Amino acid sequence: MPAKIPATVVTGFLGAGKTTLIRHMLQNANGKRIALIINEFGDLGVDGDILKGCGDETCSEEDVMELSNGCICCTVADDFIPTMEKLLAREQAPDHIVIETSGLALPQPLVRAFNWPEISTRVTVDGVVTVVDGKAVSEGRFAHNVAAVDAQRKQDENLDHETPLSELFEDQVACADMIVVNKADLLTPEEAEALAARLRAESREGVQVVKSTMGALPVEVLLGQNVGAENDLSARHEVHHHHHHDDDHHDDHDHHHHDHDHDDFESFVVTRPEIADAKAFAQQVTEVIRAHDILRLKGFAAVSGKPMRLTLQAVGPRVDTYFDRPFAANEPREARLVVIGQAGLDRAAIEAALLA
Repeated sequence: MPAKIPATVVTGFLGAGKTTLIRHMLQNANGKRIALIINEFGDLGVDGDILKGCGDETCSEEDVMELSNGCICCTVADDFIPTMEKLLAREQAPDHIVIETSGLALPQPLVRAFNWPEISTRVTVDGVVTVVDGKAVSEGRFAHNVAAVDAQRKQDENLDHETPLSELFEDQVACADMIVVNKADLLTPEEAEALAARLRAESREGVQVVKSTMGALPVEVLLGQNVGAENDLSARHEVHHHHHHDDDHHDDHDHHHHDHDHDDFESFVVTRPEIADAKAFAQQVTEVIRAHDILRLKGFAAVSGKPMRLTLQAVGPRVDTYFDRPFAANEPREARLVVIGQAGLDRAAIEAALLA
């Protein structure tokens, strides 16, 4: 049975920066082959052109597919499932699928669609990423241009226009595995942190809230969350069950500091002697991650008395471990762990805690 292909769902209101985030991810995919499904309402506008220029080795033109008619939740059978099947039938399967939903569509019905028998054995939801406009939300609005979001809704007669934006926003937060507070450069560090803390408090346990500028997130933070969201739908409560659609194809956040790249994130390696007990160490790692708000931690360790190497992967507070292969004769019996987080990690404290 080949491993399921992970799919990441990216959601968020018009203008939050979804397209910028995806474009950055494609430009920094490091050889990962990414297929993209864009849920457009109406014509394939700016997005399609931008994304089609995304470097052939990462995603060739036929790796970008559009779902033409509006909200995925209404068109699962006619549109979404056939598109996925077409993608999965390819000779060269993608390493990862990214689905950009229209900004007013609920993510929940899309996640539910991954349980359809035609695709459930072949793909899994790696994670739901909700992008928010940090500046707008911290000022008590939900989008930079609320009028534009409302105009989008009016274009679509299937939409329940009575649903306040605040409720749609709550739904997007309730379904998220990761919330990206974008446009963090437009806030003071204190404002950005206060907003991140508030969103952490409003979301489910273990949901990661990260700050970004121009959607610049390291690919290994964005992809590889490994959540299996389709299996825990009950936790992702929808506030309301209205129909909503939208069209999301212009991103008005194009100011000039182009390459912010990854100075907002840092990573370092911690090496330590072999560990005594795999289970106890996993627990220790979980506590270190919680205490220091680490985003990702991955690596290998030697366990006393075991010939096999222990692989360790953590996404936020969830830590997975398994023994992958015997140590080679010349390989040092030690642990090497890569720590990734927002800039400003207390490296000395983290090292001390992992060596303890």
